[in-house]
Amino acid sequence: DYDIIHIHHPDPMATIALFFSGYKGKVILHWHSDILTQKYLLKLFRPLQTWMLKRSDLILGTTPVYTEYSKDLTRYKNKIETLPIGVLDQSAKYNIAFYEKIKSQYQDKKVIFSLGRLVPYKGFEYLIKSAKYLDDSYVILIGGKGVLQNSLKHLIEKENLSDKVKLLGYLDDEISYSYFKLCDVFCLSSIEKTEAFAIVQIEAMSFSKPIVATNIAESGVSWVNLHNETGLNVKTKDPESLANAIKAIIGDRSAYQRYAEASLRRFRKEFSRNKMAERAIEFYKNLLK
Repeated sequence: DYDIIHIHHPDPMATIALFFSGYKGKVILHWHSDILTQKYLLKLFRPLQTWMLKRSDLILGTTPVYTEYSKDLTRYKNKIETLPIGVLDQSAKYNIAFYEKIKSQYQDKKVIFSLGRLVPYKGFEYLIKSAKYLDDSYVILIGGKGVLQNSLKHLIEKENLSDKVKLLGYLDDEISYSYFKLCDVFCLSSIEKTEAFAIVQIEAMSFSKPIVATNIAESGVSWVNLHNETGLNVKTKDPESLANAIKAIIGDRSAYQRYAEASLRRFRKEFSRNKMAERAIEFYKNLLK
């Protein structure tokens, strides 16, 4: 028998498996996000979700902001703690030859990088439109693929932004790390609470990059990127605000250096994989006392 079972949510099959397992020991429920888009699934799953919340001895959220505002967690505040996501520092794992190639390609540019699936909640159309408020010394590079690829490509063409915005398509790890290393600023333009944390932010932090992100109501995104410390957070769906934040960071070298240094410090203090593991082990020990 296990001493503790650590379940991740949303994962209905894991909850169902636990329900039928007959397991009587300690349970940790790791709440990554509410079920927001699959309303029909939630209607069917809600009784089991409620059972899981009551059954859990400890509920872990990835940020204190998300768990504070989640309506599903309102009755369970007394057993909620925070365990931020952690990742390995990959800042030395970039493709050297490819990095040198793109460094030469964009040597005269201020590079803004973004990475994610090309889906509606990522808000890439607003990042693309922000290029209208940036001069020709800037270039926006967007990595990833998804259902909006063609419509975003058409938007770039329609707005005559082909020289200032590039869709890079799918990037493997080494290539994405090369763009993280290259960029001056990482930008997260997401617009919905579906973006609960944004791991790409902490990946950018591991490369000591300032971040421009968005203030998404009830999301943990702006907790990860501390406003005026590791970067700037702006209102959603506002291309001009994104552009102004980008210019504010890049246009002030002393401020840029301050943001860059704070970004790396915050990564090492809060978001390294080792730090996540240390905290998780401490939760396990406390639960078994």
